[in-house]
Amino acid sequence: MAIDLNLIDKLLVDSKIPEEIIRKNGLLKHPARAVPERALSAELKECVGYGKHDPAGYNSGNSRNGTTKKSLVGGFVEIELVQCTTNN
Repeated sequence: MAIDLNLIDKLLVDSKIPEEIIRKNGLLKHPARAVPERALSAELKECVGYGKHDPAGYNSGNSRNGTTKKSLVGGFVEIELVQCTTNN
């Protein structure tokens, strides 16, 4: 998958120093959190066989059962992820 370099330029336009990008709440924290959360969401959809709020899951016996917070520690940032759980 190609990354849109124009989008990166737009995101960086207001960053004056490297710390604005890599600090605790800097620019890199947002995609570093969004990518794993979306991957976990897609994995859960595949596992239970239906998407969030899909009527196909009602009384199916294999339903979503809330969320839990998890921490992911990387080389430059620690992020909290929200992970869904199931009744499977």
